Amino acid sequence: MIKKRIDELVGKEVVAKQVMTWDYQILLPEGAVIRPDYIQKLKELGVIDVWIVDQDSEENKECAILKEEVKVSVKQKVKDILERHTYHNNEELSELSVAAEDIVSNILEEERVFEQIYDIRQRSADLYEHSVSICSTAILTALKMNLSKEKISEIGIGCLLHDIGLRYETINFNNVDMEKQNTIECAEYKKHPVYGYNALRNESWLSQTSLSIILFHHERLDGSGYPIKNRDISQECRIVAVCDAFDEMICGIGCKRTKVYEAIEYLKNFKNSKFDGKIVDTFLSFTAVYPTGTHVITNEGEVGVVIGQNKEFQDRPILRIIRDKNDEELTEEVIKDLVKVHNIFIDKVLD
Repeated sequence: MIKKRIDELVGKEVVAKQVMTWDYQILLPEGAVIRPDYIQKLKELGVIDVWIVDQDSEENKECAILKEEVKVSVKQKVKDILERHTYHNNEELSELSVAAEDIVSNILEEERVFEQIYDIRQRSADLYEHSVSICSTAILTALKMNLSKEKISEIGIGCLLHDIGLRYETINFNNVDMEKQNTIECAEYKKHPVYGYNALRNESWLSQTSLSIILFHHERLDGSGYPIKNRDISQECRIVAVCDAFDEMICGIGCKRTKVYEAIEYLKNFKNSKFDGKIVDTFLSFTAVYPTGTHVITNEGEVGVVIGQNKEFQDRPILRIIRDKNDEELTEEVIKDLVKVHNIFIDKVLD
């Protein structure tokens, strides 16, 4: 964090330490985003300087699978292509193969791609971002499992198209637990893999693997999935099933949005029953349980913020403690690496 004078603020800065008046009345809590109109008010109240989060410091940089500019570019490309397909039913869908290759290339550009622990964050539902997200996680999973370049490419294309059937749905499925909706709505939602498959099954450029991903990404090994309760699922479909289930949970597609650690626990609970255990382990090997920037409470009652990850110990990150067990703000920096401090663990994640 860094200290800035009020005159240096422009808005959108994040408060690192709560801003108080001379008589200890809180004006802005830690984590608040400073709006332009706040700046003038702070001046009027006599505030001279403010501690804000240093967005350029290493501890605030999340480790993402795709570079932000690549993710934005690919997402826009996918959105443009799918929307043109919906309204014109043209043949431009084949361009998605180029988008999938862009994702593969970007992942492989990272020198430490097989050593990193990545921050995959909870977010709002967006079908295009969801497709790009599971495309990147499925490709990385496939790379770690040493699948062939051809299979990895087919997985990427299948992921970018896997939820195209949802574009034909008129029911609300954002942050909604479809299993708790009325029978008609739930049944309609579960048809989206069939809608997608039927819309694309005659596309000669699409491989059978990619088509199978569109149809079977919601199937489960124990037969509890849909649309046909198929138990005989290919390895490629199993990879996408794991990545899709996780990402749907953290962004709320067809279910209530959950936190990252809750989605991870779900995969662990159903490993070797609904999901392929080897694939779950591979996926979790690069997924941070508590993404960088997550605020947590430890078993000792301290409040900390995650500033780093530990390879092979994804549930024991590095914390910067910001409040002690008496809820007092710390005046000096305290860093606790949970791999090195064995008697401390994360008890709760703060909203």
